[in-house]
Order: sequence, then structure tokens, then C-alpha cells
Amino acid sequence: METEGTRLQKVLAQAGVASRRRAEELIREGKVYVNGIKVEALGVKVGPTDEIRVEGRMIQGRQAWHYYLLNKPCGVMTTAQDPQGRTTVLQLLGALPVRVYPVGRLDYDTSGLLLLTNDGELAHRLAHPRYGVDKTYRVWVEHAIPPARLKILAHGIELEDGKTAPAKVRVIRPTPFLLEITIHEGKNRQVRRMFAAIGHPVLRLERIRYGPLVLEGDLKAGAFRLLTKAEIKALRQLVGLAGHDDKA
Repeated sequence: METEGTRLQKVLAQAGVASRRRAEELIREGKVYVNGIKVEALGVKVGPTDEIRVEGRMIQGRQAWHYYLLNKPCGVMTTAQDPQGRTTVLQLLGALPVRVYPVGRLDYDTSGLLLLTNDGELAHRLAHPRYGVDKTYRVWVEHAIPPARLKILAHGIELEDGKTAPAKVRVIRPTPFLLEITIHEGKNRQVRRMFAAIGHPVLRLERIRYGPLVLEGDLKAGAFRLLTKAEIKALRQLVGLAGHDDKA
């Protein structure tokens, strides 16, 4: 049972079990169990992951959470379905035991690390600007970028929807020019627009890191794997969910 959440009697009323007053009576009578423990006093709060039973009847069940890391290829949509019939990331995953959803987006012509999960609270927090999750991209451009323009990227650049936050920029190779950039925002096509704004359009873009997750070289484009327990724990700690039951 969570210390934060919604009062048990309110959850029961919202589920149509009984009025809130009658739900309180059921609790006092010892007819309500949360995660297998009898609740006999008011004031208990529950969350969406808690199992609730009333007189033996399941009201809310535990759902197993699943986490997948996909190496998304270019030419694949980060959506559940595409009206134009293009391949989607869910089609790459094939038949899974549960329905999962992508966390954030990668453009049609951008490749790399994509997290998919049915852990809604984690996905919401990872995408929320409040948590500022770092995302690192490899960027290929045609010509070398002068140091002064790299500083503009690092300090923030004005785009049509506002100035970007400071970024980390590191040159990997001078010819052909390859660099890495780390940002923590999620503006639409942000990296491509940042480089276009300094006169160096992106030729190829690949995300290689998302928070604590890293895209390994042996995970081929279009392939995916389960997250490790350590990775799940690190993600949940990153957004303040440490200690919550991960059930992965």
C-alpha cells in the first residue's frame, strides 16, 4: 500500500462497489483487503498498482509491467498505427504478452534508442519537463562546424517556439563530421532544428542514450530486448519512483 495515493473508500466508490459511506462500513467490517492484507481502519491510501478485493471479489488487480528497449531504424513510425500504412514500432515488437507504448517519440527519419512500456506512471514522468531526462544523440553533418557555432548550440539557440536550454556538445570525428549532443528537452524535431539554425543541416541522427539507458552496438536496427532489473530501478529512481513495486 502506498503512503501517497487515493483514499481507499474513494477508490471503491469510483469503482461502483458502493457509496463512499457504505465503503467505509465495509472497511470497518474487515471485508476489504489490499495486497492480501485486511484493512480495518479508515485513512489507508492506495495507488493504481495495489490489488484490492472486497468480500473476495477482485476490484483492482495488479498488472505486470513490461519494459523494452528498441533500436528503432529509420523509416519506422513511433505510433501504434499509421494511416498511410507505414511500419510502426509496435509491428517491430510483434506479438507481446501485453500492450506497450513508446515513451516520447523518434522521428520517422531518426534511428536509435526507444523505450516502450505499459508502466504509465513511469512513462508520464520520463516525458515530463520537470524531470529533465537527458537524451544523447549522434549527429552527422556534411561540413565541420566552427567552434563558435558549437558554443551557440551549447549555450542555447533561439527557435520559433523559444530558446533551447543549454546542451552538452562533443565532437567525435572531424571528417566526416560527427558529434554527440545531449539535451533534456523534447521539442518537436529539436536537434534537427538546432543544427539547421546554425547552417549545418543534419544528414543522419541517432539516439544512443536515454537517461541511464544506453544503446549497445550489438543490438541491431529493428531488434529489441527486455530491460534489466538494474535499468528499471535506475529509471524509476531518476523520476522519484524508487521503492515502488516494479513487478517487472
